[in-house]
Amino acid sequence: MQAVTSTSSRIDAKRRAVLDPRKRQFAKSEWIDPDYEHRLNFYQTPPTKDISLEDFEEWAIARLKVLSELEACSFRNRTPEETSEYMRPVLEKWLRLDSNKSRSGELSAQRKKDHYSHWTLRLAFAGTAELRQRFAKLETQLFKLRLQSDYDDEKRDFIKGLKMSWEMVGPEEKATLLKDLKAATGFSQSRGDEEAWFKVDWESVPDLVSQRQVLLKRGKAYVHIREQLTMVQNAFTRSLDSGLELAARFLPRMDEDNRLAPILHHLSQSFVAPEANYSESNSLGDLAKVSAGDIDGMSKHFPLCMQNLHRELRKNSHLKHYGRLQYTLFLKGIGLSLQECQMFWRKAFKLIADDKFNSEYLYNIRHAYGDVGGDANKRGRGYTPYSCQKLLTEALPGPGQSHGCPYRSYTPDNLMSLLQAIGVNDREVLRGVKEDVGRQRYHIACNRVFEAAHKVELKKAKDESSLPSSNFDTILHPNEYFKRSFVLRNLGMVKKGDIGVDGPSQEAMSQ
Repeated sequence: MQAVTSTSSRIDAKRRAVLDPRKRQFAKSEWIDPDYEHRLNFYQTPPTKDISLEDFEEWAIARLKVLSELEACSFRNRTPEETSEYMRPVLEKWLRLDSNKSRSGELSAQRKKDHYSHWTLRLAFAGTAELRQRFAKLETQLFKLRLQSDYDDEKRDFIKGLKMSWEMVGPEEKATLLKDLKAATGFSQSRGDEEAWFKVDWESVPDLVSQRQVLLKRGKAYVHIREQLTMVQNAFTRSLDSGLELAARFLPRMDEDNRLAPILHHLSQSFVAPEANYSESNSLGDLAKVSAGDIDGMSKHFPLCMQNLHRELRKNSHLKHYGRLQYTLFLKGIGLSLQECQMFWRKAFKLIADDKFNSEYLYNIRHAYGDVGGDANKRGRGYTPYSCQKLLTEALPGPGQSHGCPYRSYTPDNLMSLLQAIGVNDREVLRGVKEDVGRQRYHIACNRVFEAAHKVELKKAKDESSLPSSNFDTILHPNEYFKRSFVLRNLGMVKKGDIGVDGPSQEAMSQ
């Protein structure tokens, strides 16, 4: 094979045909901007308008929150009706999408955000087959949710605009096959406009064929009009699957843009556990004044990651650096003051002399609180407690280390033993946790344990509507876990105001 020696006629793959900036304002756009005629979208055309990097990332994060809550509904075995009810405020908050009947002035902006956020996540999750499969499944569920909630006339207009390869069964053919059509599709009582069928290639409706809900004849499947929504959902999934394959081929080119690549990587990492920034509302605040002596009693409200650190600390009277930092920031987040935190660690490290503690450990505690340090602590706030996402995306702990998330770092057998040691003995819950961990749904496993431990309190709070709806969302932060557990276990006293600045009562601590 003769090598090509001349490269003068080649074009560098990384060179782009960019207009002269001085002439760009007079150039004619090569792209057609979408008009977003319908609320629903098959996302077959990529967006082409310019948006800021902030919108690019923020819109994608908002959509990711919606998909994560939708996935949590699936793992909690919620019925379609329960899922629809649960997702209504979530969609309203993060990805609102009004119908044309609303006459809202925000329609275009809402649909633009929906369009761009989908394509951003499509790029972020096209990297591996597992991410593509997971993204396609959740996007299909979201599309189905919106399709079912749309107005009939708008739904009909959208489906008509898809130009699907469906052929309506004509009167003569229907009269000939009517008996077989009704028998095969199970709609023998259909009347009026519902007594209609269309035919498609049988390969496009494999689920209906396997369920024997269609009439097969000469390579065609005769589908009842009521199954049209299923057909649209299947078409959406096929279109998205092929689009994700194309996106995967395009990904290597994204490395050229050093602005987008980090954002896309961050979003793909967020699919392990969505991002959740620490909020000061997760501190006990006015509910209780936390002291060093309260930590043992309060540890029953800790998530597994923090219970594990607390158990190791009490067992060995020591934690290595990353474990100390993770636990210190968590304690800071629940409301433990710097002075009380110093006292807690001094008593916990009872095998270490005062001089060594003051010289080797005290500075790190003060630095975490922002009492000393450089640029990170300029405002005296120190560092914020670690979220689930950070714990799940950091390097795994080494020998002798206890930091991180046990759901991710422990072997299945050791994880089961740890859960049983803290009182999780329900076989169904343990089986569910093992399945979640096997699918790398670590934050779902943690939420499963929380809901099992607080099953009675959660039901009571829901029945009495004594907590805001946001308190039933998926937990994505260890401090959020603690605050919810504490409030649920002391719900009666919280409502009466019995938990004051002097800390929780002995009755509350014993629960």
